[in-house]
Amino acid sequence: MVGFIGLGIMGSGMARNLLEKGHRLVVWNRTRAKMDPLVEAGAEPADSPREVAERADVVMICVSDTPDVEAVLHGDDGILAGLSDGKLVVDHSTISPSATLTFASAVEEKGARWLDAPVSGGSEGAQRGTLSIMVGGDEASFQRALPYFEAYGTTVVHVGGQGAGQMVKLVNQVLVVVNQLAVSEALLLAQAGRLDLRKTLDAVKGGAAGSWMLANRGPQMIERDWRPGFTIDLQEKDLRLVLEAADELAVPLPGTALVFQMYRALQRRGLGLEGNHALVKALEEMCGLRVGGEDPPASER
Repeated sequence: MVGFIGLGIMGSGMARNLLEKGHRLVVWNRTRAKMDPLVEAGAEPADSPREVAERADVVMICVSDTPDVEAVLHGDDGILAGLSDGKLVVDHSTISPSATLTFASAVEEKGARWLDAPVSGGSEGAQRGTLSIMVGGDEASFQRALPYFEAYGTTVVHVGGQGAGQMVKLVNQVLVVVNQLAVSEALLLAQAGRLDLRKTLDAVKGGAAGSWMLANRGPQMIERDWRPGFTIDLQEKDLRLVLEAADELAVPLPGTALVFQMYRALQRRGLGLEGNHALVKALEEMCGLRVGGEDPPASER
């Protein structure tokens, strides 16, 4: 039996893929209504994270932030209260690498094992089963979890010991957001130059300038479709983790810090639930242009 805790924008797709690959599944989510579609598809509901840990041999977590992982682990109804010797906890959340080591230690005190296994690929990847998964922990636990990872991931890499998965995810997020800034600036330049944006995208995406963000989010930006594969709120949270880790390691990340502040500005405008590709709106605000849309009147610039 596999347990899955956290059925949000990522977790729901991952859990459904486990079901579709034939795995028995017990699920829990803080908002109970999010459990219903999976229960209808064959999952078994649980009343608490503790019950999930009691019933499942492998417990997956996919929640938003470090305090959320702490909340589902601790307390009378938490995972730790239901763990027993030989079980495995896999955290797919993106959280603090240093906190990960603390959580792993608490799990191991129960005789269980821990893997940190954050994912990348957006809600599309979670639904299609094409996520990239970067895994930290011991080799035996990795091999034990691999058949489950293969239900929702196509690139699964064991990157090192506990905490290494979270650190690789932070590296991933630097690449994501700085690339998104480049896509935003490029499309804004194309808009200002009165180019056909779709033809411009077709001309450049197959060459050295091509990227996942350009190919997947570029068309959405041109259509002004801000539905999230990953929200601004979650992206800003991840960048906070990046900058905290960089501060601990004394590494300068000026480009990442700039994007973090731009996302903060968009949150202040109430746009936190839009997709992270809405980063372009921060640049549009500076110059009075709109990628893929009519320019606002001068009085609104």
